[in-house]
Amino acid sequence: MAITIKDVAKKANVSIATVSRIVNNQSGYSSGTKEKVLKAIKELGYSPNALARGLVGQPTRTIGVLLPNVSSLFAGKLLEGIEDEAKENGYSVVVCNTGTQGLRAMGYLDMLNEKRVEGIIYGSGDMTKDQGDKLSALNIPVVMVATKPAYGHFPYVKVNDKKAAFDATRCLLDHGHTRIAFIGGQLEDPIAGRPRYEGFIQAMNERDLPIDESLIKFGDFSFNSGKEMMTEFVEEGASFTALFATSDEMAVGVLHAAYEKGIRVPDDLSVIGYDNTLASEMAIPPLTTVAQPLYEMGQKAFQRVIKTGATQIEMKHHMVERETVKSRRT
Repeated sequence: MAITIKDVAKKANVSIATVSRIVNNQSGYSSGTKEKVLKAIKELGYSPNALARGLVGQPTRTIGVLLPNVSSLFAGKLLEGIEDEAKENGYSVVVCNTGTQGLRAMGYLDMLNEKRVEGIIYGSGDMTKDQGDKLSALNIPVVMVATKPAYGHFPYVKVNDKKAAFDATRCLLDHGHTRIAFIGGQLEDPIAGRPRYEGFIQAMNERDLPIDESLIKFGDFSFNSGKEMMTEFVEEGASFTALFATSDEMAVGVLHAAYEKGIRVPDDLSVIGYDNTLASEMAIPPLTTVAQPLYEMGQKAFQRVIKTGATQIEMKHHMVERETVKSRRT
């Protein structure tokens, strides 16, 4: 016969409401009462869910993962690495889709705390101060992936975005392009927006090339954003032979807009993306891009959340040359 909360209350000589408060980690009882209830739970083997098992001293072997858009190819590859490594180590994963602005993150942190997860991997973009304070207060391991803390001192796993963008721009420069358009994230984004823009500017400055502000636009890393920005360039009559979009999805949007406008890639226009997601392989023509090792970053983040180690893990990026860049050197 299944043990119920009523059985626990009877054995501990407390009310059912008191047992419920203790099981759900609420206030309103003494430490002595809590000790009696937990002892009764253990002796009776009462275990309604993972939370109760955690309360009687058994690990939940569960981690929480916060990502801004779990349906994106970028997040999907990170999550694949996290989940494969979790399974290998006997852990389960609770995935939280926080939205592109991370608006749901605070509520999810409360939920993960209630579930007594043993660690959290935060990949939800630019962390707010409130989120950083709440993560610190949880007193469990927290690791950031593909981002880094603006608040708090959490370990993180990511590439050097500025250096990766510099190398992508230099690839176009080395192919003889000097009129290069740029589509990036917002400069207010300190994680991926500004660093990738700064890498582009640094590469142009290194070759003593002027920065043409009319060839610079900012979007939100999405397909629609890349398509819209490229369409604007064409309608404005902008003159350029190459374009660097700081996400693969934006770059594929550029390819679509170019096709609709009768611009041939790479004969008329060379294009480079960023991330090396599946979108870059599926594009027509296949997209040249700067690769983040997203799967491996997910693996490393999980390894770090269950073990102590380096607080900053910088992963290596590399160029993947496919069919969207053509040399203009004679």
